Amino acid sequence: MSKSNILIVEDESIVAKDIQHSLKKLGYTVVEICSNGEDAIRIVEELKPNLVLMDIMLKGDMTGIEAAAQIREKFNIPVIYLTAYADESTLNKAKVSEPYGYIIKPFKEIDLHTSIEMAIYKHEKETDLKKERDFLYSIVENKESKDKDLIFVKSNSRLVKVKSTDIYFVEALKDYVVINTETAKFTIHSTMKEIEKKLSSNDFIRVHRSFIVRTHKIVAIEQPNLILENDKKLIPIGGSYKEELSKRLNLM
Repeated sequence: MSKSNILIVEDESIVAKDIQHSLKKLGYTVVEICSNGEDAIRIVEELKPNLVLMDIMLKGDMTGIEAAAQIREKFNIPVIYLTAYADESTLNKAKVSEPYGYIIKPFKEIDLHTSIEMAIYKHEKETDLKKERDFLYSIVENKESKDKDLIFVKSNSRLVKVKSTDIYFVEALKDYVVINTETAKFTIHSTMKEIEKKLSSNDFIRVHRSFIVRTHKIVAIEQPNLILENDKKLIPIGGSYKEELSKRLNLM
């Protein structure tokens, strides 16, 4: 279980402390406790918790439902309601804000734990799906697909946009190739020939049957290898690629 950060919004201090104690026992971090909707929105904006536990009936001008609706719209952070009310009218009002859970007081720790984990998992998946949907829409509308400085790779069943300027090198591994950037790796089912076609010949060069590198990332050559910046990766130079590499780098 990840150490998720949680905001508690509860106007009964004894209840709030009890919830805080339960969350700490379960391994969560309580970023703050507040007692009204206005403070909840302010704290969410400042601290960006992973989830909010929200009492529906709060003191003050703003109900928990109203606060939850604003938090969802402005910050896209999941909210679980904690309430002693389970009547039909309250449920109907709560549904409008599309909460990620609804826990009736008094509750057991196992109910709290299960609801939080399910809510965070559901929210992560929804966020991933939204990113993929928006990305696919952009391709359909030809907003990005004509950009020659971008390639699209499939990673964990998702299409990911990768800027060619971020690529350090590409390595062949049997029937797969690994696209290496400074911060990530993408393993895709492809061939080096197919990758060469998609990368700019002005910026990339094949230096080995198993390696394509970005020329601007080369910082030194120590035969029979070349060295890339930052990670100091050693890339072997294939015999049949030495002449072309020498021409491209203006070796003297």
